Amino acid sequence: MDIQKRLALLKEVGEEIVKEEEVVALLEKHDGIKSRFIAYDGFEPSGRIHIAQGLLRAVNVNKVIAAGGHFKMWVADWHAWANGKLGGDLEKIQITGKYFIEVWKACGMNLDHVEFVWANEAMKDPAYWKTVMEVATKNTLKRVMRCVEIMGRSEDAKLHASQIFYPCMQAADIFYLKADIAQLGLDQRKVNMMAREVGPSLGKWKPISLSHHMLMGLQQPSVEGLSGAERAIKLKMSKSLPDTAIFMTDSSADVKRKMKNAWCPAKEVKENPVLEYCKYIVFEILDKEEYVIERPEKFGGNISFTNYSDLEKAYVAGDLHPLDLKQTTAKYIDRFLEPVREHFAKDKTAAALKEQVEGFIVTR
Repeated sequence: MDIQKRLALLKEVGEEIVKEEEVVALLEKHDGIKSRFIAYDGFEPSGRIHIAQGLLRAVNVNKVIAAGGHFKMWVADWHAWANGKLGGDLEKIQITGKYFIEVWKACGMNLDHVEFVWANEAMKDPAYWKTVMEVATKNTLKRVMRCVEIMGRSEDAKLHASQIFYPCMQAADIFYLKADIAQLGLDQRKVNMMAREVGPSLGKWKPISLSHHMLMGLQQPSVEGLSGAERAIKLKMSKSLPDTAIFMTDSSADVKRKMKNAWCPAKEVKENPVLEYCKYIVFEILDKEEYVIERPEKFGGNISFTNYSDLEKAYVAGDLHPLDLKQTTAKYIDRFLEPVREHFAKDKTAAALKEQVEGFIVTR
């Protein structure tokens, strides 16, 4: 695959890229065969894993790998602890991290070039903490506070000291993992920019920021007056609103119910979560397979699409009813989740982890 095709794949992943010319230089340095560039994303293990973290993550990881990358998946257990997740219980957080990995094993992610790295292991290395301190000494408290939204917090929130230190840890993660590309969500861009700013002064590099799209929740949006990253954060799928998020181990009935109740305004594309799921997940996984809407002849009969663009045009024209779109999208999402449900049903270790994690959610 030539450089332009590899670049095109990364641009499909990155809703924002800083900077594209640096990506080209990286691809020229690593051909993807004899050598691979390193990309990373990090996750706080907390609660169940939804489709933005599962299916969409697999789509993006697979594209990065196809473009010549080696992906390091940072299981950020200490970060979740610092952020007070699961009541600040590190043992529960680590059990949840193992559950996340079981989901990724079953959801179509290309694991040939994926490496799971536990933050807990890095914490034993003095070199990691040296980098954290180097980042901290190069930044003012005001600069660090501008990054707290990476934890789902606002600058005016009451923060623990651990949460104030968190951005320095996340910037250090990039350098500790030797990541050429920080491939995180758009909500994480501020800490990526901090890492780019501080890298050269530490004798390191400017990591490329490849920020992927934040998948919407299924609720009606309420984002008046917001723009850019703030808008994306407000709209994104949230575990704290379980009926507006589809989880990777949801039952068929759950998927159908949630999609039936989803916000899906007729003829509208902007901030329509059902169309988003079609664009970023369904058509990506279907690839060249047809997306088939089944409906009675009196409503126009069956209709099929081989690409998202044609589906969107038909929806805007009023040729598709929102209910038909929701029911069909639910059918495909449910199909993509079936291997995950089957894995947790058949694998005793995975099943035990799922039971424990669901118990943490009930009792916290």
